Order: sequence, then C-alpha cells, then structure tokens
Amino acid sequence: MRFFIGFSDMIDRAMRFIAMFGGWLGVMLVIAVCYDVVTRYFGVPKPAGLNSTMIQESEYWLHSFLIACSIGYAYLKDAHVRVDLFRPNFSGRTKLWIELFGLIAAVIPYSLLGLWLSWPYTVKSFLSGEISKSQNGLSDLWILKGGLVVLFVLIFFAGISKFIKIIAALRGDLPMEEVSGEEL
Repeated sequence: MRFFIGFSDMIDRAMRFIAMFGGWLGVMLVIAVCYDVVTRYFGVPKPAGLNSTMIQESEYWLHSFLIACSIGYAYLKDAHVRVDLFRPNFSGRTKLWIELFGLIAAVIPYSLLGLWLSWPYTVKSFLSGEISKSQNGLSDLWILKGGLVVLFVLIFFAGISKFIKIIAALRGDLPMEEVSGEEL
C-alpha cells in the first residue's frame, strides 16, 4: 500500500504545481481584462497586430485554462462545491464510504467519458486548422479545446489519488484526516 500512497502523493504534488500555474493564469487574466478596459474606454492605442477581439478571446482562453488547471487540486482539497444535507451527521468511515461510492459511480466515469468525448473534438480542431470565427480573432482554436482534455485528465488523476487515499484510510494505513482537508 505504501507504493500506492506514494503514487497518490506524487499526483497531489503535480496537481499543486499545475494549480499554481493556474493561479498565475489568473494574474494574467486580470491584467488582460484591465488592459482591455483601459484601451477600449480611454482610447489608449494598442500595439501593432493586437486588437480588442484578440484581447477578449485571450480573456476567455485564460479563464478556461485557469479552471482546467485548478479543478483537480480543488477536488483533492475538498474546495469544490458540495451539497451536503446529511453528510455532517455521519461518522468518518461512513463519509469515506460515501466518497468512495461517489468516485466509483460519478467522478472517475465522468472524467473518462469527458476525456473520450473531448479528445476527438480537440484532434478534429487541430487537423482542420480551426481558427476563431471572428476575422480578427485568435488562431489555433485547438489549444482552447485542448483545455477540456487537460481538465478531464486532471479530474481523473485527482479521483485516482482520492480513491487510493480512501482505500488506505479504510484499511487503517492512512489517518482519515489525510484524505481531505476537512476533519472526518
């Protein structure tokens, strides 16, 4: 089990690094939005080759990749949206079993289905040389669509990491508190 816990820890470190990269994308997004507002509303000239459409499209590209890079880490740290009506009343072991069921029934299949659907979508965009529908927009739209692939891969690996930790906690190889950020 130590090997699997080590593998889970490696996934967690990779997720943390990717989420930090996503955080820097957030900084870039704020800069892009501020730049767009200032240049559009105050008449500041834009550098050659850069237009409002490109800036606006880069904003939603950055936003998309920020979410894609952060979602796996958010799941690992239980920072995702969760509607728990009954869960607070359950014991730690029961919470682990519920989480395990959710992983097996929803998270892992959902991520695999999303990956299965988004991969050909991205490849088709790449092979066709798809560009923005706007005449002045960004090219290489496959990069944006590739964000879906990244998102589902990260959700899958976050689910695998959580799965390993839950099994280890249920076996007694790992303290229950290490499965998530909350106290079980």
